[in-house]
Amino acid sequence: MISLIPKAKFNKDAAVILLTDGQKHPRLKKGLEKGDIFPILEGKRLSLFVGLGKAQELSLTEVRINTRKALLSPYIKSARTVEVVPHACDENTVKAVIEGISIGTYVWDKYKSRPKDDKTFKNKHIMIAVPETKALRQAVTICEGVRLTRDLVNDNADTVTSQYLEKTVRGLVKGKKNVSLQVLNEKELKRHGLNLHLAVNQGSCKEPKLIIVKYHGGPKNQPYTAIIGKGMTFDTGGLNLKSGNHIETMRIDMSGAGAACGILKNVLALGIRKNLLFVLSIAENAIGSGAYKPGDVITGYAGKSVEIGNTDAEGRLVLADAFAYVVKNYRPATIVDMATLTGACVVALGFDYSGLFSNNDDLARSLVRASNDTDDRAWRLPVYPELKSYIKSPIADLKNTSSVRGGGACTAAEFLRQFTNDTPWAHLDIAGSAYVEGPCRMYYGHGATGAGVRLLTHYLLHN
Repeated sequence: MISLIPKAKFNKDAAVILLTDGQKHPRLKKGLEKGDIFPILEGKRLSLFVGLGKAQELSLTEVRINTRKALLSPYIKSARTVEVVPHACDENTVKAVIEGISIGTYVWDKYKSRPKDDKTFKNKHIMIAVPETKALRQAVTICEGVRLTRDLVNDNADTVTSQYLEKTVRGLVKGKKNVSLQVLNEKELKRHGLNLHLAVNQGSCKEPKLIIVKYHGGPKNQPYTAIIGKGMTFDTGGLNLKSGNHIETMRIDMSGAGAACGILKNVLALGIRKNLLFVLSIAENAIGSGAYKPGDVITGYAGKSVEIGNTDAEGRLVLADAFAYVVKNYRPATIVDMATLTGACVVALGFDYSGLFSNNDDLARSLVRASNDTDDRAWRLPVYPELKSYIKSPIADLKNTSSVRGGGACTAAEFLRQFTNDTPWAHLDIAGSAYVEGPCRMYYGHGATGAGVRLLTHYLLHN
């Protein structure tokens, strides 16, 4: 739990005090080097001083990293109540401190056995010593959406099924007057002809779903902005089976749909004044006698036929049907999709940036600004007319893989663009940024990061 209090009282179990070079504190008699953590115990109360280095060289990312480091230190383990005293009180700095706490201290431990005296971080009450403002309360709320996404992505694939995600969405929208819900189950997907979506799910015993939430927060005549998330609850790669060093974490292939849930939670909590669609395109790419096959030609909702070059290029197929269905039936003014789409994007950008593709410069610029403001990072990569020739098929309208070796993230984005009907659109490839393998990356611990949630919530708030 995070609270904002007007000023520090130093009457809690512990206080974490962030200091840049030259800042002094009456309890601290020595200077601190950058990265130092220095504890002082007075009676039963602990003061933990954290050195941040030179103020003029300090980034907000480093503020998040150092806040996380202090709050996860062994000194704080037994404290139930903790005051955090930032080194500065401007909103951007305090937001970074909030994110260092809420995002940085997140741990996925649902399946760990717990001692009777559970001292994990989720039982602590953290008070930040700054006056409360609307923007700071929003920052706390937005982090709660990030945590929901991380929980969904981290859990077992046989737990977070299409049914589970539908239940999650229904729980979020229950009792909301300005929200309506449409769920296309397997029968409805067949009736409407979303055959690309259905093909991907053919090898699975679990039901595919297209979940659409209509949120009316703006004027009645305002067109929708559609937020579409890829929701592959597990991706074996299909008959083009993934190798053993890639398949183990493929429950994360629903990170786009998980992010859509986190953004929906934030939008409802913040009452954002826009008309929005939240679209979760959910399937499981399993193997078996019923699985779709390389070389198949399938005609989707848009009427375009697709040759299956590789069954592991499945995310673009379910998204293609989702795009086409949303464009035809809801006519959104803007589409933004999130998907763990390509390993090629990881090769291009690594793990700290999502790849951003767009057919609209203004939309792309707005999203890049939002990524810079939130540290939910995105870097624009190109889509251009010549890419279309790379996804041509001799036997169908399109092929779901490229005829050239390089630029896999770009050709995947171009495939998606074919189903936008020229609607202003942006695609976030979060294949690298959605998950941390290892103990830590920046201020994220092991597991899901919630990539896209802060970025798009901020975008919806300010554009």
